[in-house]
Amino acid sequence: MSLLTKRDILGLIAAGRLGFAPELDSFQIQPHAVDLRLGYTFLVARRWIVNQQGRIALRPDQMEGEPAQFDTIELAPGQVFDLLPDECVLVSTLEAIRLPDDLVGQMYPRSSVNRRGLAVDLSGIIDAGYEGNLIIPVRNNNLSTVVRLYPGERFCQLTFTALTTPAEVRLSRYHRRDIASGVLPELNQDEVRLVRSGNIAALKARYGLSVLPQEDA
Repeated sequence: MSLLTKRDILGLIAAGRLGFAPELDSFQIQPHAVDLRLGYTFLVARRWIVNQQGRIALRPDQMEGEPAQFDTIELAPGQVFDLLPDECVLVSTLEAIRLPDDLVGQMYPRSSVNRRGLAVDLSGIIDAGYEGNLIIPVRNNNLSTVVRLYPGERFCQLTFTALTTPAEVRLSRYHRRDIASGVLPELNQDEVRLVRSGNIAALKARYGLSVLPQEDA
């Protein structure tokens, strides 16, 4: 596996194998990465609701099939988002990406974002074959300072690693999904059931690599 350079990235874009919508501008192309811009959609987690019991704290349990609840804020061009101290939100990227089956992506915060006191947890891998916008979790670590976010600002860097062989593309539950879908439940409900019951031994016995068909191993 090897990390792609600017020349590699531009070549894949020109060949139609790597896609961005809207298309990239010259500010976004780096020597071995692409800067992604903030989008206009922000998800703010709800902490409580009012129902027949009164004011009730929300404690969503994804293992119970209760996805986290969010308020969706759609900004218009020219509007800003003030991130309050210790507040955490989910933000969409402006760009939707399209990866081929022999390329994976990794997102990292730009150093200028870290210096503003923002924590951006971008340690995940973007699967080969993924299509859609990306979700950026952002927390304001400042104790008393509001940080203003501007849709369209360059916010994180996306690097690409070429695979030695094309990957078997298994579409994630977020493939081509709108960010407003929030946090979706796991696809394999049998895995969820076994984890909830604490029966990890049964999970390993049922789904261990040794019991998979040869083509899936």
